[in-house]
Amino acid sequence: MSCYLRHMKAVLDAAGIKITTYNRREIDRASHEIVGVTYKDCPAAWRKLKQELAADDSRRKKLVQKLKKALPR
Repeated sequence: MSCYLRHMKAVLDAAGIKITTYNRREIDRASHEIVGVTYKDCPAAWRKLKQELAADDSRRKKLVQKLKKALPR
């Protein structure tokens, strides 16, 4: 589950979210929802997340804002 989360550490740090064993699943679900991918389709979710992260800075900032809104700190 959520093997891509380790690659999102910088984005989650920017959102003020720390990955723990208790919130991994919640972060995973929120990430899937944000990119519009059915939950548990991790390869598709990571593909879309990589596109957002590789895009211009404004799309990366929007992703950070969506994560902040979707997840409690």
